[in-house]
Amino acid sequence: MAEEKQEKKGFWKEFREFIARGNILDMAVGIIIGGAFTAIVNALCNNILKPVINKILALIFGADSLTGIYTFLSTAYTTDETGAQVIDLVNSIYIDWGTFINAVINFLLTALVLFLIIKAVMKVSKLREEAKAAIAEAEAKRKTAKEGAAESAALPEGEAAAPAPEKKE
Repeated sequence: MAEEKQEKKGFWKEFREFIARGNILDMAVGIIIGGAFTAIVNALCNNILKPVINKILALIFGADSLTGIYTFLSTAYTTDETGAQVIDLVNSIYIDWGTFINAVINFLLTALVLFLIIKAVMKVSKLREEAKAAIAEAEAKRKTAKEGAAESAALPEGEAAAPAPEKKE
């Protein structure tokens, strides 16, 4: 019994160490931010881009949306309130091309939006790295100039300081 209790303590201690690791916390934050980011991408795709694409496709296909594009393999009919015979989609066997085309459009829009956002983030990251490199280079030049000025001040009057060797890049 004591051995089982010790094993449980070891398990919980190991679990606590696993959770406390930085990469697990980073992953949790990434998942939460990813969920929020998904809402932004979906809103952009569904509320801005998709209506425009649906309008263009409606002009091409001559329908209000893609939801009515079917290929019937087996058609079942039913009678509506007016006595007219209509297609019964519940009991018919059909290929729903409109839903498939909408799924492909959703995928392409989501991939495009993610690509554009990632590309923008990478460009900002590259600019940030270039700025850091320029700052480091400017600091190095300033330090070199400061050291050169200090050496010149330490030389007796009339003696010139030797020119600093040029860096090869």
